[in-house]
Amino acid sequence: MLNRGTKVKRTHKKAGVPVGEGFIGRIVNSLGEPIDGKGEIKADGYRPVEQPAPSIVDRQSVDTPLATGILSIDSMFPIGRGQRELIIGDRQTGKTSIALDTILNQKGKDVICIYNAIGPKSFKCRKACKYNLKKQVL
Repeated sequence: MLNRGTKVKRTHKKAGVPVGEGFIGRIVNSLGEPIDGKGEIKADGYRPVEQPAPSIVDRQSVDTPLATGILSIDSMFPIGRGQRELIIGDRQTGKTSIALDTILNQKGKDVICIYNAIGPKSFKCRKACKYNLKKQVL
């Protein structure tokens, strides 16, 4: 963590994160460090944060629906399995609830969900993590 007055030095290394199967079911910070109290995670590799996206031709087609379990979303905005989905909206409109309920509805299915919270306060992230742990989704 950087604080005012912290000394830093250049490493000439591109920003990236550790990756691998060991991260499935774990809660990590933006640097890929575990914050769930379950110990270290053995990474299979390291990937740069910024890299060119694969071309449309190289991508696997999205042809299988993914039911969120929320009727209003499933009927009006079908989501494809393997598709990234951004949930945006004003504060206090239920964005986190939609994401967590969708993840909960994938429990027991052969689906890997990745929840990425951008910008919320740490207490809100802890609340989301506790919810997932309580529901045994992780």
